Amino acid sequence: MARVNETYLYQDDIKGLVPSGTTKNDSTIIVKNFIKHWATQQLFVDGAKVNLKEEKQEAFNKLVEQYKNDLYTKAYIEALVKRNMDTVVNTQEAQAYYNNNKEVFKLNEELIKFRYIHVDAHINNFSTIEEKFKRYNAKDKKDLDSISIQFKSYSFNDSIWIKLSHVINKIHVINIENKDQLLNKSNFLQLKDSLGVYLMQVNDVLVQNDTAPLEYVKPTIDQIVINKRKLELIKELEKDITKDAIKNKQFEIFK
Repeated sequence: MARVNETYLYQDDIKGLVPSGTTKNDSTIIVKNFIKHWATQQLFVDGAKVNLKEEKQEAFNKLVEQYKNDLYTKAYIEALVKRNMDTVVNTQEAQAYYNNNKEVFKLNEELIKFRYIHVDAHINNFSTIEEKFKRYNAKDKKDLDSISIQFKSYSFNDSIWIKLSHVINKIHVINIENKDQLLNKSNFLQLKDSLGVYLMQVNDVLVQNDTAPLEYVKPTIDQIVINKRKLELIKELEKDITKDAIKNKQFEIFK
């Protein structure tokens, strides 16, 4: 297909280069551009081999060989880790790590647990919706779920911690000036905008420098614990592979 000095580019080298569905004209352009780029690069490589000092070329060859070895090693270790490592972090393990490292989990922004409904200001059953939203027993929740199609937006998941900044971004009636109204525990708010009325109930609040709750930071703890397991497993694999090689006379050090 193409040649630069003693180096050849074959048809198999460009297999998969052209996406399926590409027109013949576009395919030709893609292939020609690839060949031109390949040829230019190869000419520079050949020029370097002629003009660079031998010590420099030897240093590059060592780097290339080291990079290849690193790629093989990383791929093999990742495969062994994937096959042998437990990636489940149970609640007890997460709790133990949390208890021992609470100072690490200080909040840098406010968290709240809250629910809200955004409805048209002139909705017919507003007083009933407001009553059920405030009281919010099991039947009320079921009733509100059943008529949620009437709401402009809503969230009833008031058992999880969310960032106050996310609330401000989602609910535009909340802003920097009035956000402190959301930082009162067990607080009911009713705010209006040009599109309707927001009913909001704050169940709990955590402020900056409070310790983040376990359920909020557990995904982070899970990743920390898994990474620690991974490092420990890699150390064990390195020991075992060397020990086995010595035992099977695949590795020996000459004195």
